[in-house]
Order: sequence, then structure tokens, then C-alpha cells
Amino acid sequence: MAKKSVGNVKRQIHESGEKALEVAQAKNAGSDFKWHFGKVNSLGSYAIAGGRGVTINWEGGGITSQQGNITDDQWELFKLAFATTGRVAILSDLPGEEAYYDYRFLEAVR
Repeated sequence: MAKKSVGNVKRQIHESGEKALEVAQAKNAGSDFKWHFGKVNSLGSYAIAGGRGVTINWEGGGITSQQGNITDDQWELFKLAFATTGRVAILSDLPGEEAYYDYRFLEAVR
């Protein structure tokens, strides 16, 4: 791995491949972070239930559904994933099932 600093920005060159990228991103976020992958099954708008909603089928097992408390940026990523492959990834340091509702690090995945 090569490291290069440009101003205040640190850049690292890692091995190629999806797994290597996942490891590098998790390491930069913190040691307890883990990737979770899933597929967006449905999107909805629920005026009575607090706004936007998303249902995700997780590769690690289980399905989650959340209505409300979805930011504009998160909503755009969910819409992008739903319109393409359906796949999303989250990077979380929360324990157990709490991780599946942690959208701080959210990505649409090809």
C-alpha cells in the first residue's frame, strides 16, 4: 500500500478489487465498522406515518422497514438504487440489528 499526502488530504493506494476497497473504507471509518449489503424491495410515501419509507432485504438475513426520518440525501440514494440494481450498502459500527437502520454511511451499489 502506498500513501500520498496532498495538502490536508491523505490518499492511499490499495490492492484492486471490491473486497480491498471495502476493507480500506471500513478501516478509514474506524475499526468497529462493518459493511452490510441489501436490496431495496420497496419505496413509498406515507403522509400519516411520517413521510418516506423504505424496505430492504439484507444479504445477512432479515428484512427491515423504516417510515420517516429519511433525509433528502438518503432518499436520493435509495431512489437511485431502486431504479438500477436495487442494491445498497451501509457501513456501520452499531451492534446487531441496529446496524440495519444506520444510514450514516449509505451507498447505492452496482
